[in-house]
Amino acid sequence: MPDRKIAFLVAAEGIERVELTEPWKAVSEAGYQPVLLSPKAGDVQTFNHLTAAETAPVDQVVSDASVDDFAALVLPGGVANPDALRTDAQAVGFVKSFMESGKPVAAICHAPWTLVEADVVRGRNVTSWPSLQTDLRNAGAEWVDETVVTDGNLITSRNPDDLPAFCKTLLAALG
Repeated sequence: MPDRKIAFLVAAEGIERVELTEPWKAVSEAGYQPVLLSPKAGDVQTFNHLTAAETAPVDQVVSDASVDDFAALVLPGGVANPDALRTDAQAVGFVKSFMESGKPVAAICHAPWTLVEADVVRGRNVTSWPSLQTDLRNAGAEWVDETVVTDGNLITSRNPDDLPAFCKTLLAALG
């Protein structure tokens, strides 16, 4: 049921564990079905900052996914995760299509790097990990240092400390 499925798009490694697991838990507990997407099949490696944590199995490769199949898109952070995603044309195209669909897109920490690559932040108010602010401004966004920022269908947060507000805002956007 597309209106109950939430896409979580990640690269093969470098995913900040809590930025995947906390929103995943929040949408699951709210009755949604989280689906882990990645450019390649297999397992992805999560991290607690720079220390490897658990792996998670990919449910679907992004090249086989359609925006029509999902109610929202979540982009977890971690430094290496969005840096790898932004080099994958299928992942970038999926993010761009999701933004154009008007459905909720929630990106936390370093995840807005993928939004920059998809050229979907121009004229938008966003937040992120502080080191991305120049990249986001150069891409035409207005960067602010706030816990959570909503601009149209885009929800952004700065870091794992913002996860309670990030998850609450995502669930509110889902209705």
